[in-house]
Amino acid sequence: MTEIKDVEADLSRFRLRVVVAGLAVLVAFGLIVARMVTLQVLRHEDLSAQAESNRTAVLPVVPNRGQILDRHGRVLASNYSAYTLEITPSKVEDLDETIEALSEVVEITPRDKRRFRKLMEESRRFDSLPLRTRLTDEEVARFAVQRYRFPGVDVRARLFRQYPHGETASHVIGYIGRINQREKEVMDDWPDEEQANYRGTEYIGKLGTEQSYERELHGITGFERVETSAGGRAVRSLANEPATPGNTVVLSIDIKLQHLIETMFGERRGALVAIDPRNGEVLAFVSKPTFDPNLFVEGIDVENWKALNESVDKPLLNRALRGTYPPGSTYKPFMALAALETGTRKASTVINDPGFWMFGNHRFRSHGDHGLGAVDMRRSIIKSSNTYYYSLANEMGVDAMHDFMKPLGFGQITGIDLKGEVRGVLPSQEWKRNAYKRPEQQKWYAGETISLGIGQGYNNFTMLQLAHAMATLANGGVKYRPRLTIATEDVVTRERHPLPDQQPESLGYRPEHVETVLSAMHAVTTEGTSTRVFAGAGYASGGKTGTAQAVTIGQKDRYDARKLEEHQRDHSLYVAFAPVEKPTVALAVVVENAGFGAAHAAPIARRVFDYLLMDQYPNPQDLAAVQKGQAAAPIGTPLKASEVPWPPQ
Repeated sequence: MTEIKDVEADLSRFRLRVVVAGLAVLVAFGLIVARMVTLQVLRHEDLSAQAESNRTAVLPVVPNRGQILDRHGRVLASNYSAYTLEITPSKVEDLDETIEALSEVVEITPRDKRRFRKLMEESRRFDSLPLRTRLTDEEVARFAVQRYRFPGVDVRARLFRQYPHGETASHVIGYIGRINQREKEVMDDWPDEEQANYRGTEYIGKLGTEQSYERELHGITGFERVETSAGGRAVRSLANEPATPGNTVVLSIDIKLQHLIETMFGERRGALVAIDPRNGEVLAFVSKPTFDPNLFVEGIDVENWKALNESVDKPLLNRALRGTYPPGSTYKPFMALAALETGTRKASTVINDPGFWMFGNHRFRSHGDHGLGAVDMRRSIIKSSNTYYYSLANEMGVDAMHDFMKPLGFGQITGIDLKGEVRGVLPSQEWKRNAYKRPEQQKWYAGETISLGIGQGYNNFTMLQLAHAMATLANGGVKYRPRLTIATEDVVTRERHPLPDQQPESLGYRPEHVETVLSAMHAVTTEGTSTRVFAGAGYASGGKTGTAQAVTIGQKDRYDARKLEEHQRDHSLYVAFAPVEKPTVALAVVVENAGFGAAHAAPIARRVFDYLLMDQYPNPQDLAAVQKGQAAAPIGTPLKASEVPWPPQ
């Protein structure tokens, strides 16, 4: 039987389906349009930026670090370019296996591996760390062929710091090193602008001028916008803003003189600071022994670090800035000036020196127990009478001495443009109350004052402080802050910017009092303890020898260097200025555990003056004798300093 279809019903259903389908299509297209409007109109800028970010990358362009020069333009720190093989640990699955495989392509020593492990401990896993530096062109080519085998490993061209003179002036110049975690935490507190300037920077100044003038030397970071592939590799450069190199920093030291002084110390320890009293410029800033700052550039290895850090000679200690010593008899000219300025004594006052001074039942000894008889102020400096200054200290008292010596810079931060300066100790009753905890230790005893007069007791100062005080005295009581940097130079314009002239501070000493002391110091070189050293000098200078105890010797014992260990022997000191008529250089020098000041410290000072004032350089025979402490006045004919080749040959 044939079924009769309801055509109208079928059409109605068909129309309904068409309408539903059409509505579905319209809704779908509506959603698509709405989404397109959202993406193309409402979120256009945001998504466009994201797309651009996925397609491109902004890379920081690290600036070239500025150079460091000496006062004559000689380069003390510069940069060189080299290829490094670097690993990003977070992108490497098996680090040990990767390093072993790499060692088949380029040479990787056990030292390289140890240094890399040390860097990993100090860095984040997503930092790119150097495994090998200074790759040859052949090694770069070998790696490039097999690069596909080593994801997370790449060769980069980097600038490395170079210190062409090695150990010479290392404490002044300093060094740079990779930024460690502690420094990164400090940098997190910097203003955003400064943090942005250090993006991409992996090295920072750690010591000396490199640290103190980090902002000048670093430069301004640039950027490069590059198009990247899906794998993240740069395809082409789209835009860039070049980095601005760091400025050149010009130091006041003469590297040739610095090298000479360090050579004269030989294997002995000590420090020397020479200052121009007319402006505070530091002409030499020596700490011995030194170290090679090039060891730190790529990250120092364990063996070298252990050798430097555990050495009994402490080569990493900047003795000129942080080493403190009793000034010994070099303190006496300042004590004499204090006596005159405070009215405690007149220059003509005579004291009997029997070779000792009694305080109660305590006997304070003089030189070898030999008396000098009647001693006035001038003779007390020339012959270095202990008795004169024992009694003077007792008359003045500790607080009066403290108050006079403080403006001279003793026991104070001088403000030199190097970080890490120590204060030393200029004793007073208040100082002792603050320095000790137990009441019996806090009390100042009258007997403790006596030794202060000859630069012993609690007195402990740096050679920088002693040279600073000597420069102030030589300049008639007019004080300048010591400084090592005299100018900066814009690397782009080549324009040199001298540092602003300092405003001097006058301590208000009476000229006749200063003249009394300086005249006596000049006589030290003509009829006193350093006569032999300055025999035949082509200029007039003033000075004062000093011998400072490294360990306390009992009152009943006589000092005998032969019976003591080397590090227990007295220190040799000398302070000086020249020329007498109008001083242009003042200095302080200490040779540790070397004994009498005239035998070891003064001969070094003589050669410094010869160099600066007479353009004279020690000949090899004289230089060897000074190194061994076997020369007073120069031996043989000196060389012409300006003709001695530099660098040394």
